[in-house]
Amino acid sequence: MAEEGPVLIASVQRAFRLMEAVGAHEGGAPAQQLAQETGLPLATAHYLLRTLAHDGYLRRLEDGGYVLGERLDTLQAGGREQTQLSRVRPALASLRDDLSAAVYLTFFEDGEIRVADIVDSPLAPRVDLWVGFEDSGHATALGKCLLRELGDESRNDYLSRHPLADLTPHTITGCSELIQRLEISPRPPIVTDMEEYTLGTYCVAVPVFRGQTLGALGVSLRVDRLSYINQVRDRLIPAAKRVTRGLSLTM
Repeated sequence: MAEEGPVLIASVQRAFRLMEAVGAHEGGAPAQQLAQETGLPLATAHYLLRTLAHDGYLRRLEDGGYVLGERLDTLQAGGREQTQLSRVRPALASLRDDLSAAVYLTFFEDGEIRVADIVDSPLAPRVDLWVGFEDSGHATALGKCLLRELGDESRNDYLSRHPLADLTPHTITGCSELIQRLEISPRPPIVTDMEEYTLGTYCVAVPVFRGQTLGALGVSLRVDRLSYINQVRDRLIPAAKRVTRGLSLTM
């Protein structure tokens, strides 16, 4: 019996052919021309073009021509980020295996803390993310690392929009105390949280950069492994340098 090929959706193929044809015309092209170039019936081309324009993948000009839409910029940006993450994921996995600890990569973007990747395993489980990192910058090593590296204006803006919630008995809930602790934290640039986000866990983080975008690389461990903190620091700092190099490579 001959092997069956993959099931293909013809309308999706036609839509991509149209977008490729639109992309070949810098000044745009009308539906009739695009239909001819793609071999599609004019009615089909009209239907697909209207759908793609409605969803932002194409834009219809006043003269009736079509050009690529702004939504493709979002897809392209996401693709670039995925490519960058794929380059640094081996370094994250190596750090996880070296320390038997879950590894986290975050960035400060548009005034918020965003988790870009978490690399864990059954032997190195991630911490229970019971409160989103975007709202717990004051209580996590990753968040505090970002806040320490930010300028005063960006830091104060974040803190004004995110109350310092009392997550555990160890959480710092006063802005003045938090900023003072950040300013006197040890260097080279590790930042820690000692059961401030969740009981039974401590975390260590250091800054990384993706171009001009500030980020933080961190790991979480059980508090009964606190004696490993010097080993964690010694592995984390060079790993952060490798990650920054990987994120800085152009596509």
